Amino acid sequence: MREAHETPALMQLHAWRHPRVAAAQGRCIGITDLPVDARKARRLARRIHVHARRLNLALRVVTGSLQRSHAVGRALRRLGWVHHVDARLNEASFGTWDGLAWQQIDVTEIDRWVAHFLHHAPGGGESAAQVIDRVRRWQPPTGCQVLVTHGGWLSAALCLARGQARACSAAQWPRAPAHSRYLALDVAVLWP
Repeated sequence: MREAHETPALMQLHAWRHPRVAAAQGRCIGITDLPVDARKARRLARRIHVHARRLNLALRVVTGSLQRSHAVGRALRRLGWVHHVDARLNEASFGTWDGLAWQQIDVTEIDRWVAHFLHHAPGGGESAAQVIDRVRRWQPPTGCQVLVTHGGWLSAALCLARGQARACSAAQWPRAPAHSRYLALDVAVLWP
């Protein structure tokens, strides 16, 4: 295993969204802890491993604590990586909506959330502003440039990077990368 890549300042984080979870189809999934297919987790771990080797990154990863990101970290650990777990990388909480089929959620409640997107906490969970604040307060572990996280967390990071953190509507909320896809995050922009 390579030692941690020592650089004077961490410039870029290599963020990956967890693999798609079949059981999430048609459901409001935030912190509902659904398992991911082990083959998908291993496949993504191998892609991340190749990416890191090509860029000479330290073999250190931080993931959320939910199974769909954590499983990728466990697969990377089997490839010789150091795996950190940080619940601040978890998906947004949708409160009482979490785990429900979208059709089970009252349309007027969804409309209220969309109308007051930044500060309304859907189902009593987390508002977009709270997720953005969680991303803003997070710092990667020392020497760690790779993370595996969730769509809402990545969208909040993009919102911060675009300077929309204080005035982001539902229509402006950045689309997260597809499942098992990569996003480069500029540390100087997100955490000045």
